[in-house]
Amino acid sequence: MSRLQVVSGKGGTGKTTVAAALALALATEGKRTLLVEVEGRQGIAQLFETEALPYEERKIAVAPGGGEVFALAIDAERALLDYLQMFYKLGTAGRALKKLGAIDFATTIAPGVRDVLLTGKACEAVRRREKQGGFTYDYVVMDAPPTGRITRFLNVNDEVAGLARIGPIHNQAQAVMRFLKSPDTAVHLVTLLEEMPVQETADGIAELRAAELPVGRAIVNMVRPHVLDGAAVRAASGDHREAIAGTLAAVGIRGGTKLVEPLLEQASEHAQRVELERAQREALDGIGVPTYELPFLGDGADIAGLYRLAKELRRQGVGA
Repeated sequence: MSRLQVVSGKGGTGKTTVAAALALALATEGKRTLLVEVEGRQGIAQLFETEALPYEERKIAVAPGGGEVFALAIDAERALLDYLQMFYKLGTAGRALKKLGAIDFATTIAPGVRDVLLTGKACEAVRRREKQGGFTYDYVVMDAPPTGRITRFLNVNDEVAGLARIGPIHNQAQAVMRFLKSPDTAVHLVTLLEEMPVQETADGIAELRAAELPVGRAIVNMVRPHVLDGAAVRAASGDHREAIAGTLAAVGIRGGTKLVEPLLEQASEHAQRVELERAQREALDGIGVPTYELPFLGDGADIAGLYRLAKELRRQGVGA
């Protein structure tokens, strides 16, 4: 399985929740996973009910079997200071540049610099080794920008490499781009079984393929159980109204007759949603990528819910 797992998705599909669950699933059975945030929203800290993440790797969870999940909120300014120290040994001079505002200029004005620093830091974490020779982390999971920006975000290293044709910046950008386009990286897109998210997922996958970035899976989130289909609703709304009212009365519900029509209306809406989801599943199948499916969490995405989602991902083969 690819060691860098990038998770994107249309806003509102739950991509941060899915990224967190994926990190937990990959950390099962003694593995170490780093969960990286690049948008500055502190969504990971909120999910795990912990303090805002600093620019340092911090353990935030223990997975089943003794694995560990660490988290990092990458700050572009701090990443640039690291970069200047790594390649130019600036040290104190780099901090002086920050006071003068040069660091802020570079990360907000210079084209592509911010994104190359964010992706570069994640790739550095994947490649980092301990003194004994083993990798520091078995997997790195990136909670990445939304689908509409993911290809440009990951492909920016090509643009920077084209601008800086020699020197450390060129070499760094090329190295990061080689890693992002290798089998060591997988880009997953989170979607719902609704028309707009599925269409955006299809468009995003087409863009990733055109840029030769490795597509992982479409992860279908918030899947609700199918209780009734259209045939069941039609049967119930035919000659069975009295039977439904009788059943309600038998279980002690008073005024059951008045509830029959509202119940049938809700059942009809459910049946329509079942048909919509069936059509969107067919659309996803047509994209030609494998999928994972995660259930809707009625109680919300709290810590218990994250572990439940992680268990479901493991059941579907994550980390096997």
